[in-house]
Amino acid sequence: MTVLGFKINNAEVEAIDGRSFQRLNPISGEVATKVAAASVEDARAAANAAAAAFPAWAATNPATRRKVLMAAADSLQAKAPDFVDAMAAETGATAGWAMFNVMLAADMLREAASMTTQISGEVIPSNRPGTLAMAVRQPAGVILSMAPWNAPVILGVRSIALPLACGNTVVLKTSEICPRTHRLIVDALHEAGLPEGVLNAISNAPEDAGEIVEALIAHPAVRRVNFTGSTRVGRIIAETAGRHLKPALLELGGKAPFVVLDDADLDEAVAAAAFGAYMNQGQICMSTERIIVDDRIADQFVAALAAKVATLKAGDPGKGDTPLGSVVDAHAAQRLDQLVRDAVSKGAVQVAGGRIEGTIVDAILLDRVTPAMRIYGEESFGPVASIVRVGSVDEAVRVANDTEYGLSAAVFGKDVNRAMAVARRIESGICHINGPTVHDEAQMPFGGTKASGYGRFGGKAGINEFTELRWITIQDGHLHYPI
Repeated sequence: MTVLGFKINNAEVEAIDGRSFQRLNPISGEVATKVAAASVEDARAAANAAAAAFPAWAATNPATRRKVLMAAADSLQAKAPDFVDAMAAETGATAGWAMFNVMLAADMLREAASMTTQISGEVIPSNRPGTLAMAVRQPAGVILSMAPWNAPVILGVRSIALPLACGNTVVLKTSEICPRTHRLIVDALHEAGLPEGVLNAISNAPEDAGEIVEALIAHPAVRRVNFTGSTRVGRIIAETAGRHLKPALLELGGKAPFVVLDDADLDEAVAAAAFGAYMNQGQICMSTERIIVDDRIADQFVAALAAKVATLKAGDPGKGDTPLGSVVDAHAAQRLDQLVRDAVSKGAVQVAGGRIEGTIVDAILLDRVTPAMRIYGEESFGPVASIVRVGSVDEAVRVANDTEYGLSAAVFGKDVNRAMAVARRIESGICHINGPTVHDEAQMPFGGTKASGYGRFGGKAGINEFTELRWITIQDGHLHYPI
């Protein structure tokens, strides 16, 4: 099998020391990808290339950047079959999920292209006569981008598209789990005409991640860090960035609540809950993990959702005959089994699903979950949803907020003003009324609160993250100084 190298200065580069590592197919155990394993020296070479390319790329006009990003969107979509193959082999994803990734990622590139003319400042009235005072946004420098495996095309593109649109250069540290998938993104941008050194990509063996990230954050040319992944790793990155005084944008874990009020449209709520909980085997940061249901309609809702969940079987995505694919590895499946067993042993009722064979896990629904159970507070990141029954709106809000996380949430109720009042009380960066917790659009401010991270991807909020705001004045020179 050919060893996939790095991309530095738009060229295929081997690891300096010749090392490589393998990503195995989660279902068959066969080698899915063999890829170069970066050393600290390789990482610094990528950052040096990005630093050298920064002045010229930062000086390009919006039309130039827009043209490249628009072409990249077309190139990305043309690679859809390659993405389907790579995601199935590396992460066990279904073809449907891979195609959705490509579609939304292409939208993100086009949205980033549209933002090239939205990087604006303002004129601020000055108290000093004869002075023109301006707030001006400029590219920050080299951006270190790190994206995960679960929505690899969407999140890989999100980590680099707006930074590039703003005139920054980028080092992408690809995920150890899906290096080939992430590399396809880089290839699409280079084929679109991105100049040499503007986007560089390195891959690393899992055991080397810590020292590689430390070296990149410490590199003097790196001015911003963005990371999407687990809260555990996010804390480490935040601490490292803090020591080096580098701003970081972190989109981390979630435990999304889905509140079903007593006046909810139950058919719509069931459909949205099933989609939000089980799409991509529940391996989405926004996945519906806790379904909080008013006691008065709980029995009816649970029966309907259980019937839906019973149809959500998992299988080999290569065969394409099941709605769910594989979870990412055997460890994930084993942990899900432990969470379910713990909950059932403490009084939860498993009302649907439960088959776990290797990395193939059918959708599972647990009813009557309580705080005594691990699954009440731990992010499962798999096809398991928990129902918590409550007796009032106030209790629903309390349970929704009874988590360290705060990324996405949903509230279902026909009285929209009442549902809105509930939504305002939920501690999350995102909340949807009468819609699923899983919802992403390129132009929206995307991010969380509490242990789900800080900062926002998307739209003008993203521009603020990836530019430097400067105060510049023009003065008439006829000033009186006290000394």
